[in-house]
Amino acid sequence: MQVVTQTDIAEFPLLSRGKVRDIYQIEEDKLLIVTTDRLSAYDVILPDPIPFKGVILNMITIFWMNKFADIVPNHLIAWDTSDFPAALKPYFNVLENRAVIVKKTTPLPIECIVRGFITGSGWKDYLATGSVCGHALPPGLEESEMLKTPLFTPSTKAELGEHDENITLDKARTLCGDDVFEKAESTSLAIYTAARDYASQRGILIADTKFEFGMTDEGLILIDEVLTPDSSRFWPATSYGPGRSQKSFDKQYVRDWLTDIGFNKKPPAPNMPAEVIERTKEKYMEAYTALTGENLPL
Repeated sequence: MQVVTQTDIAEFPLLSRGKVRDIYQIEEDKLLIVTTDRLSAYDVILPDPIPFKGVILNMITIFWMNKFADIVPNHLIAWDTSDFPAALKPYFNVLENRAVIVKKTTPLPIECIVRGFITGSGWKDYLATGSVCGHALPPGLEESEMLKTPLFTPSTKAELGEHDENITLDKARTLCGDDVFEKAESTSLAIYTAARDYASQRGILIADTKFEFGMTDEGLILIDEVLTPDSSRFWPATSYGPGRSQKSFDKQYVRDWLTDIGFNKKPPAPNMPAEVIERTKEKYMEAYTALTGENLPL
């Protein structure tokens, strides 16, 4: 298995190249999503990849989508390269374990964020206003404290290089329409709660996470990545304690390094030292093994 920073598949049109994923049109109603080893922090793509990060993100997403298929349908069609179109065979060594073929959908115009602990931008909002995205919270909460009830706190979907912004529930409802909003909210909370309970048994606290949904003729389905170290904050339960920031399995390690060196959160990003790359890779691999109970198939 090789490190992949970018794909170039000539047989199919490239629809987009995002911070991490390359997306190709396979058929009118099917897409190929390739999860590369690119890493972004503060919405800036770093010049150095994290080896096999894309494989980990892709396989964790498949794991969760299959696990919670009874809660909500998802966009997965195929994830084994032997089930991919023959035209992709020359690229199987690149696509193995890091690509999926999915249903094409119309994505919702919001990010569906669920917070189970008060941290990150939610903590900053709470300090300033006592609330998060319109949810009034009790006074006296500590940083990283577990919330009695998980909060649905949607945000905008920013273009590449821009920042998502938290929005109120009323704004999200206006963007999506009542029925779609209510389905997205209830489904997000149901998946988060089930995942939180499962992960806690395996030593991981899911502080918050981001879901994406798309619309098809059959209704709302789960798309993109699900409960990965890139879309979530994973904290090791053994070191958790409220009143401070937490150790994590996610790319917070890179964010902390960038903060320490005074990075201004604007491109170009600096090269990462070898030890930062290796430690970040280890954190992603630890998260994969803890959640799935398996070692990464490298």
